Parts: sequence; C-alpha cells; structure tokens
Amino acid sequence: MTPPYRILFVCMGNICRSPIAEAVTRSMAQRQGLATMLDLDSAGTHGHYHAGEAPDLRARRVAARRGYDLSRLRARLVIAADFDRFDRILAMDEANLAALQRLCPEDSRSKLGLFLDYATGLGISEIPDPYYGAESGFERVVDLSELAAKGLLAEFARGRLAR
Repeated sequence: MTPPYRILFVCMGNICRSPIAEAVTRSMAQRQGLATMLDLDSAGTHGHYHAGEAPDLRARRVAARRGYDLSRLRARLVIAADFDRFDRILAMDEANLAALQRLCPEDSRSKLGLFLDYATGLGISEIPDPYYGAESGFERVVDLSELAAKGLLAEFARGRLAR
C-alpha cells in the first residue's frame, strides 16, 4: 500500500492563512475521494508566538461560514523533521518561503514552493496576510485557498506531484 502524500502548509504564525489552506484542501480532498491518500498539516515559521493556540477567531468564523472546520487545528512551529516527513511544503508568501529555504536542508529544497502557484491565471503568487486587517481579508484568504487547493488536488490526481 502506498503511504499518503504529505503536504505541509506554512505561514508566519500558523493561525490565519496556513490553517485555512489546510482545512480548505482537506475538505476538497474529502469531496473528491482523495482524503485517504493525503496527509495534510500546517505550521508557522514564527509559530512560537502562537504555539498551541487555535486559529484566529476571524479565520475560524469566516471558514465556518464557508463550510470549513478549523476547530481542531492548533498552531505549531515548523521543525527540522518536517523537511523529511513531508513530500511538499507550501508557503503562503515569499517571506515564509525564504524562511523555509534558510531552515531546509539542501537535499529537501525541491519540496518547497508557494501554495498559490497551483492557482493558474491569477497574476499573483502570494496569499496576503489578513492578521492586521478586516474580516474581508480572511474571506480573500479562503477564496485564494480554494483556487490553489483546486489546482493542487488536480495535479495530485494526475500524479504530477513528485515524492
């Protein structure tokens, strides 16, 4: 039996963007019958600020309105073992990708990327951090995560994601 394909979503504090990305992707994978083939998680590059905390209340509220459950997720920091454990590590923006590149062993760098690279035709590569803004910023994160998750799962289903 093939082990599940492991994907880690990463933002700064692991309380806004990456838990939304994880929940959206998990929900879409379940609807597509792919959930048993995937192991999804999220973490933060600066997770010590919020380690153990639930996602931001605004993230939970917006996600719930859209049918995504963040209630069981808890913030954690990216750890060295993540670079071995996960097949793909997807950052929400360039700053977090750069932080991952600094932490990542050379032989695991090919696992790193931007989540929004899976959403074609947008003309943007980063999911903006909504933390210091209004709830509408969290709506935008869900919108972008849905687009990226759709593309990511399509690539997975076609067998185009390398291990």
